[in-house]
Amino acid sequence: MKKLLINKNLFVLILADIVLLAIAYFLAYIVRFEAHIGANELLVIKQTIVPILLCKLAVFYFFNLYRGMWRYTSIVDLLNVIKAVFVSFLIIITVVLMLSKFQGFSRSIFIIDAVFSLILIAGIRIVIRLLLSTTTFSLNKNGINSNEHKKMIIIGAGDAGEKVIREIYDNPKLKYRVVGFVDDDKNKVGKQIHGIKVLGRIDELKEVAKKSKGVDEILIAAPSAVGKNMRRIVEICDATKIPYKTLPGMGEIIDGKISIKTIRDISYKDLLGRPPVQLENDKISDFLKDKCVLITGAGGSIGSELCRQICKYGPSLVVLFDAGESNLYSIQMELKHVVTYLKYRAVLGRIQDKALVDEVFRKYKPDVVFHAAAYKHVPLVERNPWEAVYSNIIGTDILVKTAIAHKVDRFVLVSTDKAVRPTNVMGASKRVAEKIVHAYKSGQTKFMAVRFGNVIGSSGSVIPLYRHQIKKGGPVTVTHPEITRFFMTIEESAQLILQAFTMGEGGEIFILEMGTPVKIVDMARDLIRLSGKEPDTDIEIKFIGLRPGEKLYEELITEGEGIVKTGHEKILVLRNGVQSGEPNIQNSQHNDLNCLDKKIKELKALADAHDAKGIKKKMKEIVPEYTISDDEAVV
Repeated sequence: MKKLLINKNLFVLILADIVLLAIAYFLAYIVRFEAHIGANELLVIKQTIVPILLCKLAVFYFFNLYRGMWRYTSIVDLLNVIKAVFVSFLIIITVVLMLSKFQGFSRSIFIIDAVFSLILIAGIRIVIRLLLSTTTFSLNKNGINSNEHKKMIIIGAGDAGEKVIREIYDNPKLKYRVVGFVDDDKNKVGKQIHGIKVLGRIDELKEVAKKSKGVDEILIAAPSAVGKNMRRIVEICDATKIPYKTLPGMGEIIDGKISIKTIRDISYKDLLGRPPVQLENDKISDFLKDKCVLITGAGGSIGSELCRQICKYGPSLVVLFDAGESNLYSIQMELKHVVTYLKYRAVLGRIQDKALVDEVFRKYKPDVVFHAAAYKHVPLVERNPWEAVYSNIIGTDILVKTAIAHKVDRFVLVSTDKAVRPTNVMGASKRVAEKIVHAYKSGQTKFMAVRFGNVIGSSGSVIPLYRHQIKKGGPVTVTHPEITRFFMTIEESAQLILQAFTMGEGGEIFILEMGTPVKIVDMARDLIRLSGKEPDTDIEIKFIGLRPGEKLYEELITEGEGIVKTGHEKILVLRNGVQSGEPNIQNSQHNDLNCLDKKIKELKALADAHDAKGIKKKMKEIVPEYTISDDEAVV
């Protein structure tokens, strides 16, 4: 039945074009001969109209003029009409020239016919689009039941705002009625988009909303607004006391598609204002396409995002290695049902299991390893330091040695800013992991580390805690009024890890550019405002003191580390792997492989004995710049 309906519609479209093309041909003669058409001209029309119509229809079909729906006629469709008319004109005059050299034909007839054909064929499509759109526009603009429709003001009279209006008008099920735009461009004020007026500038939003009476919602349709600009817009929206939402930023919009369905609440990522990362996709693809990639900690925040990103580059196999059953199952199902990438294998196990790790490497023969598995909650690791030894140090050591034994091409350690002059066990253990990777820099396997700060939305992020506290009515707990942290999004961190991994020659520590550090108390206030509350009025902010091993300020580099720029604006590199105050690898007993192996074995013995103080002292021997916290372990 559906096929029959499609065929019927196609027949109607072709029939309509036949009538219009015939009319165009007659009109060409009427215009050329000023409405005085003789017997000779009528005979020519009778002899030529059928082949001309067949030629045009064939060309029109070739240019897909019968595959689109006229109610959705677009610029692309109109361009196809122009191409089809022009090509058919060229074919017709070429054939006439070859057969008769225009004897008995007026040359201008074919030009006039082409013009009329273009006007009528394009015109009928535009008229149908306008009639259908006007009907839908009228229904949505006035509302079948206007009381059911939310009155909305759109911030941003640009492409995104226009697409939102169009989708609201095209979809009667959307219960929105746009009453106006506001925009920072003063030249747009007073102008209209699809009949909707730009009522003022963004700074005038409060007054515009009052005049519009009964506005239910504000939509921020400015995907390019980030950082300070987005903060300003949010503050203006807050002042109206009207609920507001936003469209995603450009980094979240696939192929530039903006849809009313993507409207969401403002998130902290919008206020952070991290610009999209420019990736050298061809270069990344060269390293990952048709390669076997193993990701440890595959179910974690960074590991799972690496899985999503890596699948885009067509690896032959992705091995998901994780100790957490729930997390591993989650990323496995996401790859299968959402990403629809089936070339994966899920391995449930701990990286400290040497036999298992060796078996995985032997079976799958990975070309690339991304080592993201780690314990990273500072207070928990501080009070259970043996787990940092097992996971962050021994696990890394096993993976590194196994990678060398199985001739892996590249090995990337995901590190942290807390490894710089560490004041906690987590940071110190990650610094030891960096040393392990650096100690094996020479050889077939190219080892490198990537160091960055806090990641918004990760399992260790403070944002979920603050949202929970705000939901309960407060207080929001901040450790110290001056504490600051670097932040980036999960997507950005994974993208930059992939970019850095293509640059490594062996032994580097890559530093991701984190921008300006953010005060945690300012973040807390922003999150409270985003929830529609006022900080210190509706929701209390309570300072509870620094946690064990916590620093006021995190660092990505220290003075004198030999940091140099790379070819990517967001990536720096510490080539010698040595921090300020440390001796160079060639002269240091700590970086000698035998000495390092010995101390790792000693750390394991202390971990087996749950000797927290002994673990910290041994870490101090390996990492001289480590400042030991006096916090007591849980056992």
